Amino acid sequence: MGILTFSLNVTLDGCVDHREGIADDETHAFFTRLMDESSAMLWGRVTYEMMEGYWPAVARGEVEAPPAIREWAVKLEAKPKYVVSSTRKDFHWVHSHHMAGDLRASVQRLKDATPGGVLLGSGQLAAELDRLNLIDEYQFLIHPRIAGHGPTLYQSGLPSTRRLDLVAATPLRNGAVAMHYRRAGD
Repeated sequence: MGILTFSLNVTLDGCVDHREGIADDETHAFFTRLMDESSAMLWGRVTYEMMEGYWPAVARGEVEAPPAIREWAVKLEAKPKYVVSSTRKDFHWVHSHHMAGDLRASVQRLKDATPGGVLLGSGQLAAELDRLNLIDEYQFLIHPRIAGHGPTLYQSGLPSTRRLDLVAATPLRNGAVAMHYRRAGD
């Protein structure tokens, strides 16, 4: 059975707005490594639509991008992408699949069928999956910024505190810190 890893950019005050993070070679390398180490991506509809509106065009060479960014887009294009949505059923981006039915059961089936692991990159979906105790690891890139606005990580709350064990903390030259946590044994 594969593990479900939640990964996201977050500022010091918890903002997860993708425009607030540092976008450079170091942060790109962090997320490239995570994607390379996972066998599938898992997103909510909003994140999927944000990604599908940009990355396929980069992969096709229709958008000007440095070679490393284009390479990442091509890898993302080839990666299986699973989308949880109650409002949209058709996902036309190559290798995209709709996750239907009971959320707990469908995500558990995905984990069971993906020994290489699943990378989750949607904040709202992560809160729902955390309530269902389905997230195994957390890899956050903490940016040295205070955004002063939302959306924020877990803004919808959790029923109880989630205890985590530190696996690694790696500072980047740009001031961000890559934090890797695993769920603590209960």
